[in-house]
Amino acid sequence: MDTLTFLGTGDAMGVPRVYCDCEICSEARMSGMNRRLRSSALVCDGQDMFVIDCGPDWRKMMELIEMREVQSMLITHAHFDHIAGLPEWADACRWLGRKGNLYAPREVLEQIGRQYPWLSGHINMMEADTGITLCGWDITCWKVNHGKNGYSYAYRFEKNGYAWVYNSDSIHLSEEEKKPLHGLDLLVLGTSFVHETAEFSTRSVYDMKEAAELLAEVKPKRAIYTHMSHDVDTRKKLDLPVGTELAAFGMVVKIKR
Repeated sequence: MDTLTFLGTGDAMGVPRVYCDCEICSEARMSGMNRRLRSSALVCDGQDMFVIDCGPDWRKMMELIEMREVQSMLITHAHFDHIAGLPEWADACRWLGRKGNLYAPREVLEQIGRQYPWLSGHINMMEADTGITLCGWDITCWKVNHGKNGYSYAYRFEKNGYAWVYNSDSIHLSEEEKKPLHGLDLLVLGTSFVHETAEFSTRSVYDMKEAAELLAEVKPKRAIYTHMSHDVDTRKKLDLPVGTELAAFGMVVKIKR
């Protein structure tokens, strides 16, 4: 059985934010319903598995799901909240005596190599630009607009007639960037705010109002929002498009026809 498990669903700062005493951050510190680790996901086919992104909460995620080893990682881009756990993973690989496999587009690998030049001693750096296969999924990637933060990469997965996309960090996609989003059984999309009021040039991720417009255009059969900031209160009923829901830690989704 192929499954997608959400290990983290928060934005770059996570929830609660260290400096913040807003209602949502305060609730996250107490009951924890809104507590969110940095965005990451686990894909498993029942035998093999791989993780998407490796932020600063990687070790905590591993402890929470009681997993001791990861062989393969797929990285969307080289921002802190998506790669800061790589040194810990590399150190774990060193102690286990088994090199891990890190997959990402070449320019992302180059950025990671400049930031952590010693990683390649314990991790195989594998280019994903021309497509790769993990757990039987045929995986392609393409660059997407990340607003003021530059760019990220989205991944499309296809297997046995099922197609889904993981796109955690993007905004205002061009028509060309939207093309791989058509014909999907599932779209995992980053939506940091319910409605973000900051000046557009300062923004980097869709809000839920804009995401609804995107969904109406590309029409996935199902959508799940992730990469949520402390603006999103999961205790409240939000006005989401039909077939759309919010990701939560430990949420397991069957990705199979």
